[in-house]
Amino acid sequence: MEYEVVIGLETHVQLKTKSKMWCGCANQYGAEPNTNVCPVCLGMPGVLPVPNDEALRKTVLTGYLLNCEIPRFAKFDRKNYFYPDASTANGFVEFEFNGGLSRVRITRAHLEEDVGKLTHFERTSGVDFNRAGVPLMEIVSEPDITSADMAYEYLNALKDILIYGGVSDCDMEKGMVRCDVNISVRPVGSQALGAKIEIKNMNTFSGVRRAAEYEIARQIGVVKQGGKLIQSTRRWDDVTGVTEEMRTKEDAHDYRYFPEPDMMPLAPTDAWLAEVKALVVELPLARKQRFIREYSLPAGDAETFKNDVPLGNYFENIAKQSKNPKAVANWVINNLRAKLSESSSRREEALTEESETDQSLLTSAATSVTLANLKFKPEALLELVALVEAKTISSAAAQQVFTEMFDTGKAPAVIVQEKGLAQVSDTGALEKFCDEAIAANPNPVADYKAGKLAALNSLKGQVMKLSKGKANPALVGEILEKKLKG
Repeated sequence: MEYEVVIGLETHVQLKTKSKMWCGCANQYGAEPNTNVCPVCLGMPGVLPVPNDEALRKTVLTGYLLNCEIPRFAKFDRKNYFYPDASTANGFVEFEFNGGLSRVRITRAHLEEDVGKLTHFERTSGVDFNRAGVPLMEIVSEPDITSADMAYEYLNALKDILIYGGVSDCDMEKGMVRCDVNISVRPVGSQALGAKIEIKNMNTFSGVRRAAEYEIARQIGVVKQGGKLIQSTRRWDDVTGVTEEMRTKEDAHDYRYFPEPDMMPLAPTDAWLAEVKALVVELPLARKQRFIREYSLPAGDAETFKNDVPLGNYFENIAKQSKNPKAVANWVINNLRAKLSESSSRREEALTEESETDQSLLTSAATSVTLANLKFKPEALLELVALVEAKTISSAAAQQVFTEMFDTGKAPAVIVQEKGLAQVSDTGALEKFCDEAIAANPNPVADYKAGKLAALNSLKGQVMKLSKGKANPALVGEILEKKLKG
């Protein structure tokens, strides 16, 4: 019998707020242990929590970003944390997978609070409550995921959406995103779900993929050997590459939810919801598809601009004025991005190397170039593309022009004139160069006349050398062919 896998994900995301969920303590990573705490986030008896309005807004905004319905009434319940349901079923995340589009439905997204962080020493343990009370949103998917790879792509798509929307920075190294993976297997064609086994507290997407791959194989092995799977919770050991059982799984009623007496229910007004909805941005996949459609970009270029929003915005501002957006994209991706990366690397090296004075470090750091402080204006790229298309300069000369633009901010036409980079298209001058190349290179000439057409490239190279790279390559090829066939 063949089996198929069914996966649902519960993703926990720290929200991008200045303060915690129920108090004014700073939502700050990296502070000294137990410095961002107060009686409220420590859960002292008698404290009265007040909900963070920005956290509520970002949770509802997430609902809009994920195509969810927003309830007009939400209440707070107490478990070991507080949470209001903030967006409910009918949402979905759409993403690229296996050469097409996949869709995973969203069951709900609700607001919780994070917990403190335990650190275990040789004989003792310590707890840091700085993280306790940080707004934490849980996004629960339907069991629509059918493989470990699909789970990985879904998580990346969800992360991109939350970053685009300004909901969270989703910094994995800072523990801002964690995930519980619910996996079950069933015979192919069956509609009933198998026993749900949950892998808790995954903190990397690649770890989710590895854990799911192992657990899928383990569960199928158990049922094929006649064993029975029991609903349970397991942990992933990334070193050994196996999951280990922690406990049998509780059901929702085991948590003994009860209404939070210190919190009033939420009933958002139309005006408040409209304010939040106005913050909805273009989603990553929609941006990529639009760039392909409107600017005739290949998928790879559109993917680059999807992943680098500032670079994509810079491109689009120029592309709107261009008759050849693809050429603009080439310069932005292949040249500008490389130069920016090079400048950033130089800055990092300057800051890490030993120096005689702090002032020299500051001077080196100040030379770092970003999109915000480019020396040339965006219109200069349009001018450069136009010079190449008009065959005023060659592609090789255009590279020199761009470097000079980046370093000095001079206009392309000025650089071409100053450096004498204009392409030679005068037929008389080119014929003279071609005659010299033919006379000085009898072997390639003989090869070409013998049918070895590739020998023409050698002669073209000689002409370009004689013209110091200024000859129009297309005209050179035409002239050489005419002379060698004559």
